[in-house]
Amino acid sequence: MAEAKDAAESIFADIDDLPAKVDVAAGGETLHAEAPDNVAFDWTLGDETATDAVFKSAAHVVRTTIEDNRVMTASMEPRGAWAHWDGERIHLEFGGQAVWGTRDQLARILNLDKEQAHVTIPDVGGGFGMKGMDYNEYFVIAAASMKLGEPVLWMSERTEAMLTDNGGRDLVSVSELAFDDDYRMIGYRIDTVCNLGAYNSAYAQPIQTELFAKVASGVYDVQNVFLRCKGIFTNTVHVDAYRGAGRPEAIFALERSMDNAARELGIDPWDLRLKSFIAPGKFPYKTALADTYDVGEFAKVLKRVGQEADRAGFAARKAASAANGKLRGMGLCYYIESILGDPNETTTFEFEDDGTVTIYVGTVSNGQGHETVFTNFLSDHSGIPSDKITFVQADSDRIKRGGGTGGSRSVTVQNTATLKTVETAVSQMSAYLSEKNDGADVDFDDEVFRIAGSNETPSMLDVAEMAREDGRTDLLRFEERIKLDNRSFPNGAHVAEVEIDPDTGIVTLEKYTVTDDFGNMINPMLAEGQVHGGVVQGIGQALTERVVYDDDGQLLTATFMDYAMPRAYDVPMIGFTTEPTPSLYNPMGMKGCGEAGTVGALAAISNAVVDAVDAVGAPDIQMPFTPERVWRALNATKMAAE
Repeated sequence: MAEAKDAAESIFADIDDLPAKVDVAAGGETLHAEAPDNVAFDWTLGDETATDAVFKSAAHVVRTTIEDNRVMTASMEPRGAWAHWDGERIHLEFGGQAVWGTRDQLARILNLDKEQAHVTIPDVGGGFGMKGMDYNEYFVIAAASMKLGEPVLWMSERTEAMLTDNGGRDLVSVSELAFDDDYRMIGYRIDTVCNLGAYNSAYAQPIQTELFAKVASGVYDVQNVFLRCKGIFTNTVHVDAYRGAGRPEAIFALERSMDNAARELGIDPWDLRLKSFIAPGKFPYKTALADTYDVGEFAKVLKRVGQEADRAGFAARKAASAANGKLRGMGLCYYIESILGDPNETTTFEFEDDGTVTIYVGTVSNGQGHETVFTNFLSDHSGIPSDKITFVQADSDRIKRGGGTGGSRSVTVQNTATLKTVETAVSQMSAYLSEKNDGADVDFDDEVFRIAGSNETPSMLDVAEMAREDGRTDLLRFEERIKLDNRSFPNGAHVAEVEIDPDTGIVTLEKYTVTDDFGNMINPMLAEGQVHGGVVQGIGQALTERVVYDDDGQLLTATFMDYAMPRAYDVPMIGFTTEPTPSLYNPMGMKGCGEAGTVGALAAISNAVVDAVDAVGAPDIQMPFTPERVWRALNATKMAAE
């Protein structure tokens, strides 16, 4: 590798640099002739006329500018791939989030039949949406293997990843909230400009439009909503999916706006939210722009998080901080998010000759613990011991189709498919046992079959062995494919508490509390782990992370010396509780949890920082809240006077 690097560095390219465009605004040096003023799209949604009319009649209107800074995905394991051409078939293994689309692309690009392409994914050290799409290197190394007749391995280095992996967020929104005399929200409109990078990517356009719109009005009973978004091309790396993909952006903008409105109107921010919550009796609730929420008890969740965060004791803690010369603030965010991704999924399980069972799933774990969740779920509903179950995922030869992982879809679609597959197995095995016992009634109690008039209680493994001896191979493999008609809507409240040293501008996150409504949870420990991970990614964006390009389009934050990932000392213990309201949109009442932590974290931390600095009359500041930014905000008046 060192020799290859030396060889690459010896190549000199004589290039005439063109002017670069790096600002997120229409105009500037044209990047693409088909995009005048570098505007890729100008999109709107909602009834603009009706919304404008509501604003004209509103008792109160509050305007807020929200900057959502660009971040790098910076997964623990950078992207990598391995390819081997054996003369007849190409095998590509890469760190990704699904295999089937990549297999089809690989066959198309290499001019092969689909049967000649085999794609697998090994254990992956984090995907976060960035690894959900195909990158050029995967196809290049596959072509190289075909050319050389040898296996080819490629692994991205960290700086290479920072220069090429898609960025996340990077948008500026101006929002307006309209309230009536009783401070209930009656209108919402938001105008966003988002950075697409230099080219169209896989999902950036729908992320800041359609996906943003799915939860744009949050948990509030408001029917007059209008969204506008412009996508701008710049000389930066493309922007695409990053944990949450549109929902964090939408909730951050809305919940920052709610806190700012409360401050300007002189209303307690918790009370302001309560006034506009969708009441439990209004569900199912059709939002103004997109989806129909099935259930929600937002006031109950808010009450619980207030207790868990010890809101009543905040004044004393703030006074103690003041006595030590520090500023203290508390910030609330009430989020809701929409589960995304393919609503279809398949589960297959097969009884093997050695008395074990293999389960094949269409989702792909990137470290979320699917092996544990899906194996235990099958065990719980079939009575098959979990140590007798082998888990198989992410292999295009062994699994013919699947939706992969993304949009917090996995637990709802995959377990629903597994439940359906178990029901089919129970039905067919019960009929088989009834035939063997003179038509006796057969029941299954999630562990064993019970045959009327008999003391026998065979398990599924026992029945499979009987069927094998009787030549009933149709009872050794079961497969069902389901489609969810609607997605679930996880929601919850995050409360952040920060302390700021005005002499240095250092923000310390002292306390963080989450109360979520994930419906019926399958594995609470793994769900909590997902929340912790999501919150930490939100902490990073809020406090430390920011991608910076210079005026020539040169990336200045291309190593971890320059790009500040959150450290352990940036993260407090994260309190986690649940107040479940089971979803009506799947038989288990489940709601996804993979991205919820990030969706709620940005506004909670931002609102806490602004609450702290507002106490001393500092101007509003934007993420990330680095020591320099905070110090300058706190000293802005003094510096202006000097």
